[in-house]
Amino acid sequence: MSIDISQFLDVFYEESFEGLAVMEQGLLGLDPDAVDGETINAIFRAAHSIKGGAGTFGLNEVSEFTHTMETLLDQIRDGARGVTTSSINVLLRATDCIQHLLKASQEGSEVDQATLEAVSSELEQLLSSEDEADSDNADVDPHGDSLDQTLQIDSESTRVWSISFKPAPHLFTTGNDPVRLFSELADMGELEIVTDTSRLPDFNDLDPEQCYLDWYLTLHANVEKQAIEEVFEWVEGDCELSIELSQESVLEKTMVADETAPGPEPEPTEDDVPTPVKDTKPSPPPKKTTQVKAQKKANAAENSSIRVGIDKVDHLINLVGELVITQSMLGQLGEVFEMNTLEQLKDGLAQFERNTRELQESVMRIRMIPISFAFNRFPRLVHDVSAKLGKKVDLQVSGEETEVDKTVIEKIIDPLVHLVRNAVDHGIEAPDVRLASGKRETGTVTLSAAHRGGNIVIEIADDGAGLRREKILGKAVEKHIVTEDEGERMTDDDVYNLIFHPGFSTAETISDVSGRGVGMDVVRSNIRELGGTVEINSTEGQGSAILVRLPLTLAILDGQTVAVGEETYIVPLASIIESIQIKPSQINMVVGKGETFKLRDSFIPIVRLHDLFDIKNSIQELAEGLLVIVEDSSGPKGIFVDRLLGQQQVVIKSLDANYKKIPGFSGATILGNGSVALIIDIPEMLRLATQSRPAMAYPLTA
Repeated sequence: MSIDISQFLDVFYEESFEGLAVMEQGLLGLDPDAVDGETINAIFRAAHSIKGGAGTFGLNEVSEFTHTMETLLDQIRDGARGVTTSSINVLLRATDCIQHLLKASQEGSEVDQATLEAVSSELEQLLSSEDEADSDNADVDPHGDSLDQTLQIDSESTRVWSISFKPAPHLFTTGNDPVRLFSELADMGELEIVTDTSRLPDFNDLDPEQCYLDWYLTLHANVEKQAIEEVFEWVEGDCELSIELSQESVLEKTMVADETAPGPEPEPTEDDVPTPVKDTKPSPPPKKTTQVKAQKKANAAENSSIRVGIDKVDHLINLVGELVITQSMLGQLGEVFEMNTLEQLKDGLAQFERNTRELQESVMRIRMIPISFAFNRFPRLVHDVSAKLGKKVDLQVSGEETEVDKTVIEKIIDPLVHLVRNAVDHGIEAPDVRLASGKRETGTVTLSAAHRGGNIVIEIADDGAGLRREKILGKAVEKHIVTEDEGERMTDDDVYNLIFHPGFSTAETISDVSGRGVGMDVVRSNIRELGGTVEINSTEGQGSAILVRLPLTLAILDGQTVAVGEETYIVPLASIIESIQIKPSQINMVVGKGETFKLRDSFIPIVRLHDLFDIKNSIQELAEGLLVIVEDSSGPKGIFVDRLLGQQQVVIKSLDANYKKIPGFSGATILGNGSVALIIDIPEMLRLATQSRPAMAYPLTA
């Protein structure tokens, strides 16, 4: 029976992408003038693990490309090659290629062969270049082995390594294949293989999932012992392994043993075993064929996984245990219920409610992961963008351990990329400009995250030039977004918000970094879809800060249940400022804007939900209903409803997945009585109300 190792692919991809993040962070932190050995080792180990895993799963293109990169890293690690800025950049591009290869394999997409070949060529050029360390160190074993333990050979000789490899019977069940190990050894030099079949049972007793063979190998290669040990790293603990430096090959030893053995031996035939194999280099699988692929590109995101701490799992198990106990108690009360046990029943139901709430919160915490999942990609982004623009930028990150729902993190990454790129491009000045203005030539971009109430707040700040009011207004007038008179009356906040207008850009030239007038409007749109808001704070000449406020999760919502006629709706609690009983004296008519409500010193428009959603049998007189004051990016608005029903947490169900998209609603939920209530999307609902505002005002009664 064969083993289907494709079931482990998702774990391999996840761990490989984590390894790539380690490699990228390590490379970005390398200082050519003071190379940290531990950092180099961490980068090498990550590359080695990816190569070994790719080989196990038959991802040969990944394995071969990573092997070249690993060889270069091994030379740096051994002190045989120095570290330069150019070599770091090549290794960073190689890391990108590995990620591209892995994603192509995972999604079943095409590989950009031109880029792959270009980076491969760069790696080969580095390997062929002469950048050796001081010859004085040539006799020093970089791995700490004393020279008296190794055989001294001259530079023209080839080391001969004798390897005894005796796998445990269960080796195959771990997903390991000895042939792949031998293939890696064969890449190092000339390999001789002798197979020992003495443990092989009779055919009737043979278990195809058990390994009965042992191997004796001779490797002719100028490599260190540690390099050979790393090949067998994947089978450590699943075999008996001996590696010794020798002048004789296994084949020669076998021949000598045969000559000195007592008694004549019959001439071996082709069918006899063990069979000495001279210069048998296992044939690698075809280069262009990826033997194992993901099922469907569309399912790649859906099959993503979350690593959960054991403490969260233990807490969840404990809660389930408490829930079972409570259920058992309620079951017993139900079987022999009497009026004198009513209090016990009430206590049991209260306990059941507490257990359910705790279980819900515990399950939601399982979906929570550190926002470092998103933040880890920005050091590389800032490094590349600043280098392209000729700027010096220091990225400071804080709050990366702040936890948020995995879905929120996945959807906020693209908006954050736009904001960080803009901070480097538009915010941070060129080094000479900064020096002329009395600043350090290296600018600072700060990326931080923190919990505030039921939200997560992400701040992207810089100490650059800040937003220039006159420049923004000039572009807005030029593009006919506002008139000059309107611009003069606008506050600074209103002017700054103009950068979110579609097609707006202050860039003088179009480049691959910015200037095409796309990005900021998409940022705000994407953040609004997540139920979040964007705020801008800026001081000209000192810098800017953009605050993104998001819900912690998209699965559960704190909402206010409202009634309009016979319909029930959920208004997100985060959007509500207050609820007010209306007095007729507070209502005014504004030409072109319809009804408005005087909220302290300002007038806010009123949106009648029964009119917007065409609901019959609802309250028509404002004085008989309630006004729920909500807020979006353009300020507060009043939503007129019949009455408030109460606050509760609701589980959000997708309308797209279960029915179809309905304008003005972000989802639906099932209430305690089994009925369905729609969840109002406040920004979208207010946009619809603006488009369909009725021309006639409603009569007001005293």
